[in-house]
Amino acid sequence: MSKNRKNESISGLLAGGSAFLIWGLVPIYWKVLSHVPVLETITHRIVWSFIFLLPVIYLQGQWKIFINTFKSFRTIKWLFVTTLLVASNWFLFIWSVNNDMILQASLGYYINPLVNVLFGIVFLQERLRKFQILAVMIAATGVLYLTWQYGSFPYIAIILAVTFGLYGLIRKKLNLNPAVGLAVETLILTIPGLVYLVWLERTGPAAFLHADYITNIFLICTALVTALPLLLFNIGVKRLRLATVGFLQYLGPSLMFILAVFAYGEPLSVHQLIAFIFIWAALVVYTMDSIRSLKCIN
Repeated sequence: MSKNRKNESISGLLAGGSAFLIWGLVPIYWKVLSHVPVLETITHRIVWSFIFLLPVIYLQGQWKIFINTFKSFRTIKWLFVTTLLVASNWFLFIWSVNNDMILQASLGYYINPLVNVLFGIVFLQERLRKFQILAVMIAATGVLYLTWQYGSFPYIAIILAVTFGLYGLIRKKLNLNPAVGLAVETLILTIPGLVYLVWLERTGPAAFLHADYITNIFLICTALVTALPLLLFNIGVKRLRLATVGFLQYLGPSLMFILAVFAYGEPLSVHQLIAFIFIWAALVVYTMDSIRSLKCIN
């Protein structure tokens, strides 16, 4: 591994890890806004994120690239797809948090790394070392055990895992600046989003500017909790193997798991705890293998 490649991997690791740290703690944020209808919250995420990203693109010197993106039918076509995927993921996640189903949401993001590993092997021809394969098998065992113990098919978890997995795969394949791609995605939904917010204002049930000032501030700042981790995630995806990104994603659901049980009082069974131990064991195996591989390279 060259020095530049090693530095790129380290920066990708820091960016990706920070993204998943934010996502792991973000249920706290959505709980504060639980009195606001989910669709209105999502719409504010989209609109304020787009407004936030415009100066980011300008300061990065990416404005011309942003404009030229609309000249590529292939790029816009795939960005429409990623827009639908990420919007669906956002909506379902906030709905699950507001309906006290954070544990099932965490299950979805535990499954998501396995989906990423699968996509990496199938679509990107990535290969795993033997200890990485062992880690995947251990994690899969934990996830399957946890899924079985739910007693019913976990639709929320599966949809969250697949939509975000597909989002990461497509964005990795698109050779596009992360901020530019995210700006286009939010722009696609900003126009109908503004129409919806105007309609809410005219018909009376809008929360924005009609609730307390904390609600107003939190709705505006959805741009930060939305755009910042997604930008960091896209940077990480570009600089890391998809399998590595997959295992980094265990940080997010682990934090969600802890919040669900210890902060919000969702019941934790022995079976869930066993599955949790399986998943962390997989992380230990994968991490130790990565450290050993890095030492061999040096």
